[in-house]
Amino acid sequence: MTRKSLVGRVMLAGIALMAAAGVSHAAQQNWTNTVAKIDGGHTIGNPDAPLKLTEYVSYTCPHCATFSRQADDAIKLAYVTPGRLKLEIRHLLRDPIDLTAAMLTNCGDTAKFARNHHAFMLAHPEWMAKATAATRAQKQRWSTGEEAARRRAIASDLGFYPIMEQRGYSRIQADACLADETMAESLADISKRDWQIPGMEGTPSFAINGQLLPQIHSWAGLQPALQARISASASQ
Repeated sequence: MTRKSLVGRVMLAGIALMAAAGVSHAAQQNWTNTVAKIDGGHTIGNPDAPLKLTEYVSYTCPHCATFSRQADDAIKLAYVTPGRLKLEIRHLLRDPIDLTAAMLTNCGDTAKFARNHHAFMLAHPEWMAKATAATRAQKQRWSTGEEAARRRAIASDLGFYPIMEQRGYSRIQADACLADETMAESLADISKRDWQIPGMEGTPSFAINGQLLPQIHSWAGLQPALQARISASASQ
């Protein structure tokens, strides 16, 4: 398949999703730039949207990265942009690498979170490969010494600093966030609480209007459930 035909198919798929959601192009108002920080996460989209989709994600989870690459643009184009749905992203931390990435995506202005998150998910195959191939000496640096120094070692060894530089952060700014123990403790505490949600099975997991969707952990599983709720909401 040529690049031109692939791009064409992606555009057609996006148009089809918008049509299925009952959204006319003329009526669109782009809500994807509306980002708010809430207790334990961030929301993207219309604060008054009738539906809220919550994504519980981990940065070291390959299935989360796959979901992000498959679904992020489709969800934002068809549902968030026209204001039908508010997207909430929450961190389910699994390890120190996960915490380090989460601290960097939460670094700086709230408005930057959505693109920070997308950047780390998009680059996941590259930096996760480095984590998998880490030497014993590297892993030792990640698990001993002062906490901020451990996180700086992870960020250095896995290439997190270049990701942040592409997002407009200097190394000094990134290190300041990695040294924020209040942020680290808050992210860890909220993650621990969310892991205790009844029925929480792993990452990624999803909830619609606060109701966890059991046994749905992929875009293939989520899309029909989400579309059904969008259609029901539109008919009310």
